[in-house]
Amino acid sequence: MKSDSILNTSDSNLLRWATYASVSTASLLIGLKYYAWVSTDSVAILASLVDSIMDILASAMNLIAIAQALKPADDEHRFGHGKVEALAGLGQSIFIAGSGIFLIYQAAERFANPHPISEIMAGTLVMIASIALTSVLLAFQYFVVRKTGSTAVKADALHYRADLITNSGILLALLLSYIGITRVDPIFALLIALYVLYSAAQIAFEAAQMLIDRELPKETQRLIESIALENSRVLGIHELRTRQSGLVRFIQFHIDIDKNTTLEKSHCIADEVETAIKRAIDYADVMIHQDPV
Repeated sequence: MKSDSILNTSDSNLLRWATYASVSTASLLIGLKYYAWVSTDSVAILASLVDSIMDILASAMNLIAIAQALKPADDEHRFGHGKVEALAGLGQSIFIAGSGIFLIYQAAERFANPHPISEIMAGTLVMIASIALTSVLLAFQYFVVRKTGSTAVKADALHYRADLITNSGILLALLLSYIGITRVDPIFALLIALYVLYSAAQIAFEAAQMLIDRELPKETQRLIESIALENSRVLGIHELRTRQSGLVRFIQFHIDIDKNTTLEKSHCIADEVETAIKRAIDYADVMIHQDPV
């Protein structure tokens, strides 16, 4: 079965809306944070602004990648275009790591040359608005990830989750600066930078695992085996191989069938097992070989 028949219209639309929401939110956050940075001259807010700029670049990359990944299989890409998502995730990790290194430099410079933050109230209001917008976006992204398992949207959600944490930290830093603790601003910027680098490493690892065809989780493999063996005419299962490309989960294995079973009946048994697996596992592309025993 080709992967283009596996993806349903509803989930494809969800993926597209997730990328639209991400790009729109990042654009709005950049405008708000730029205003807050100009008003306050806070290096922590600058860190958050740079992170949001990286977010919109990554989200734009997702927009293109998901559009490509949702293309149906063709003669030159018989397994579909799902791995474009993993490539996008890898590209995102490079962008995010670069922003983390830049923020470390900025934090070190401000720590060496501290100065008080101005217009703290304006910065505080912007951070509260940023937290609210990011929370709404994250709720939608996690819903999409639960529905589709998309690697690209999951990667996007990872750095927006980092944004939520860092924006909360910046809000605290502004409040501490208000009471006269000036060196806390570059310290929070440094903590943000380290978290950004950690997020980049997570995204790169997940993307690399898909690119090198890591097996599906053990619990999924056990589920496949149990479903196959629930069919009373299946005497055994072996040579199970699995991988994921984009949304599609490719599953291949052999089943043992009584050697006296006709070819037609063997085919029917395999079809029954395939249908049962597809009913239990979303976006499954199943290939079964029958062995006479």
